[in-house]
Amino acid sequence: MSSMEDNARRIAEAALQRLAEAGNRRVLIAVAGAPGSGKSTLAERAVESLNAQHGGSAALFPMDGYHYDDIVLEALGRRSFKGAIDTFDAHGLRHMLQRLKANTDDVVAIPLFDRAIEIARAGGRLIPQSTSIIICEGNYLLATQSPWDRLKPIFDYTIFVDVGEDELRRRLRERWRGFGLDEAEVTRKVEENDLPNGLAIISMSAEPDLRLKNS
Repeated sequence: MSSMEDNARRIAEAALQRLAEAGNRRVLIAVAGAPGSGKSTLAERAVESLNAQHGGSAALFPMDGYHYDDIVLEALGRRSFKGAIDTFDAHGLRHMLQRLKANTDDVVAIPLFDRAIEIARAGGRLIPQSTSIIICEGNYLLATQSPWDRLKPIFDYTIFVDVGEDELRRRLRERWRGFGLDEAEVTRKVEENDLPNGLAIISMSAEPDLRLKNS
């Protein structure tokens, strides 16, 4: 079994254990990590596994839907740093997490980030009240700086995906090449934005319940 498959299985098993301990109350699981760590793929595979075994019991909630719009980032002079911690709506994310955990609405619409157009789409996914496990993935879910430090207590279980700096750099460069960028722009995005953000995430995240090596 590959590291990716094993790690996805461990996330799914942790989610099921927390659900049993919660008396079948809805549980929220955080999967955090640097850009390029593989956290999104792991979270997606864990949700797929849970739904294959337990028929629609899980849903994925990506943090990236809370990116500020490019118009806002332009006004703030931060568009070229998109993805940094101050380019997200932390308060909006927190309120949505609290709403999802309360599970009092028959259905909740969440925003999704469309990487092809680099813009978040409101109402991109519906999560019905019957969903018992929500796996939220994102870079800053365990960040210790205010107001992000108010997120961790909302989660029932937290996971951090660990990847070394050299491997992160390689994966990030491959990601941007996949979008057709030239080498100069790939280098700028990785070395001036993504990698510094990733290293900050690694050093400034709270200790999780579980660390997963995903190299």
